[in-house]
Amino acid sequence: MPSQPLSRQLSIAFIVRDPLPPIRADVLTLFGAEMPRYGVRTELVGQSGSGARDPWHAGGMYEVGSLKSRFAAVLSPLWDLLGLLRARRGARPDCIQVRDKIASGLLGRWAAAWLGVPFVYWMSFPIVEGYEVRRDEIALHGKGLKWLAHAVRAAASRFVVYRLVLPGARHVFVQSEAMADWLAAKGFARSRMTAVPMGVDAELFDRARVDPVDDPRLDGRRVLLYLGRVAQARKSGFLLDVVEQLRDTMPEVLLVIAGDAPSDDEMAWMRAEIARRELGEHVLLTGWLPQRTALGYALRAEVGLSPIPRGELYDVSSPTKLVEYLALGIPSVANDIPDQALVIEQSGAGLCVPMEAGAFAGAVRRLLEDKALAAEFALRGPAYVKSHRTYAILGRIVAETYTKILPDRK
Repeated sequence: MPSQPLSRQLSIAFIVRDPLPPIRADVLTLFGAEMPRYGVRTELVGQSGSGARDPWHAGGMYEVGSLKSRFAAVLSPLWDLLGLLRARRGARPDCIQVRDKIASGLLGRWAAAWLGVPFVYWMSFPIVEGYEVRRDEIALHGKGLKWLAHAVRAAASRFVVYRLVLPGARHVFVQSEAMADWLAAKGFARSRMTAVPMGVDAELFDRARVDPVDDPRLDGRRVLLYLGRVAQARKSGFLLDVVEQLRDTMPEVLLVIAGDAPSDDEMAWMRAEIARRELGEHVLLTGWLPQRTALGYALRAEVGLSPIPRGELYDVSSPTKLVEYLALGIPSVANDIPDQALVIEQSGAGLCVPMEAGAFAGAVRRLLEDKALAAEFALRGPAYVKSHRTYAILGRIVAETYTKILPDRK
C-alpha cells in the first residue's frame, strides 16, 4: 500500500531506552523513515551512545548524558526530563511516548498530564519480568545484599509499570499479538493495544540486492544459518545440540553463526562449547559482522534456524531473524513461540517444531533432502514478508493508530 500523508500533521516526543543515534530498525526505520511519510514528526529523547550521528530526518535527537556513566541508570529519568524540555522548544507535542522505561514512563505520564496531551507507552519486552528472572538467578547463589537490591528493583518496577504507568496510557503499542493477549490477561483493555511485530526493510533484505560472501570455508558444505546474538540466557548451546544430531549422517553440514555475543565472556563460553564438543569442523562462529556481510553469509545458507526459548519472557516476543530469513528466500526451521508459529502458518515458508534437538535436526534434514519442498518455501517467504512484515506496512498501521488515539489539535 503506498504511503499517503495523514489528514493532519502530528508530532511525538519519544523517550527511548536505547542509546542514540538509534540502531534498532523498529526505531530507526519505523520512526526515522516511515513516520515522516505520513506527516508524523518524531523527536527522540535519550542518552548518547557512540557519539556518531546517523541521518535522522524525523525531527531531532536530544542526547543528554552518557550511557557510559556508572550513574546512568539513576540519572536517566533526569536526563530524559531535560531532553523533553529541549525537544519541546516551546511547542506542545501531540503526545508523549515512552518505550521500555520504568521511571521515565512515570515521568512521561506526568509530563503528558501537565501539558494536557495523551501519554502512550511502547512495550517491546516484558522488562519487569526480566528483572524478576535476574532476581531469581541471583537467588540460586544466595540471598545477600545483591539479591536484595534486585528484589527491591523488581518489586518497585512491577508496582510502577502495572499500577501507575500502563493504567495512565491512552494507548499501548506491544511487540506481538501474544503480548497483547498477555497484558489483557492482567486486566488491561485489549482495545487500548496495537501489536507492531518486528519487520524488515524491504530494499535492504531484497535478495537480488545482496552479494553472496566469497568464503571458501563454505564451499561444498550444507550450510545452515543462525543470524543473531549468542548467549547462555538464549540457550544458544541448543544450536550445537542440533549440529551434533546431524554431523554423523551428514558430515558436510556447517552451521554459520553470524553474530556477536553481549560480552566477551559469552563469546568465550560459546567457543569453549564448540571445542569441547569437537564441532570446530561443523560450526563457523563469525563474531560481529557488518550487516551487508552478514547477509552475504545468509545467501550461502540452505536453511535458517530460529530457536527461541519458551517461557514468559520470550513467548511474547517477535523475533526478527525468522522474518529476515523469509525475506531472503531461505527455508526456515523455527520453534513454536506464538509469533513464530503465526508467521510459519501464514507464510507456509518453513517448518515449526518444538525446541528439541531431535525435532530441529529432523526438520533440517527434511529441508536439505527435499529440494522441491525447500524451493517452494524459498518462493513463499519473500512474498509473505512483502505483504505482511515490511516496515512500510507496519508504518501504515502505526500512523493510522495515531490518528485514532490522538485528538485533533485545537
